[in-house]
Amino acid sequence: MAHLQDGAVKKINEICDRYVNEKTPLMMILSDIQKEYGYIPLEVQEIVSSRTGISVAEIYGVVTFYSFFSLKPKGKYVIGCCLGTACYVKGAQQIIDKFSEIIGIKPGETSKDGLFTLDALRCIGACGIAPAVTINGKVYPKLTVDAVPNIIKEYRAKEK
Repeated sequence: MAHLQDGAVKKINEICDRYVNEKTPLMMILSDIQKEYGYIPLEVQEIVSSRTGISVAEIYGVVTFYSFFSLKPKGKYVIGCCLGTACYVKGAQQIIDKFSEIIGIKPGETSKDGLFTLDALRCIGACGIAPAVTINGKVYPKLTVDAVPNIIKEYRAKEK
């Protein structure tokens, strides 16, 4: 816990306090922490454990089970490539491979500049517009490999 600044510890405690009267507060606490910091490292899980009485093992299990929680910081732009059946048969693997090639990272990684995280998703429920990709919630329907370079250029241009 020594890695966390006092302000962060205070904020995490405030989040835990919001749900003190809830019977099952864990998901709400973790969700708020994820929104606030973008990830939930072990040090934070230990604080939540000490505040709620829920074991670190159980908290870790929840954090690693649900894909919207992360143990590591994510990039400013989180690219979620759906690899569900409908997307996959329409070329999603080639699309995620192109993102990987251009950004220089593998799925599950974040670029060194902190700009992009590339995630392989199992199904985003957009089968009718397959292959689909999301970037920070924005959906790119019926995506083609040829469109990927321009999408990356668009997001990099926002940073200049």
